[in-house]
Amino acid sequence: MSTAHHSRKSPLPDCELRQRDSEVSTCAGREQVVLVGLDDTEQRLCPAHAAAVWLTDPTLRFSAKTRPEGISAVMGHAFGGGGGRR
Repeated sequence: MSTAHHSRKSPLPDCELRQRDSEVSTCAGREQVVLVGLDDTEQRLCPAHAAAVWLTDPTLRFSAKTRPEGISAVMGHAFGGGGGRR
């Protein structure tokens, strides 16, 4: 018997899927960012993870599916303005 069920919600970002088993989430922000590789493969990430991936892979581009607020959040994380100040 399977207890899995299919959700009608939009898919979770890839970073959240990878972290589901861990207790502590390192995701920052809920804005979903879609990065696209040269082979047109999409990655759905939170802004913090998208910034890290985008900075390390210069072939990635932002999808038109990413809202301007999401791109702004990625830039903030990538260039020092996205960390939570306390």
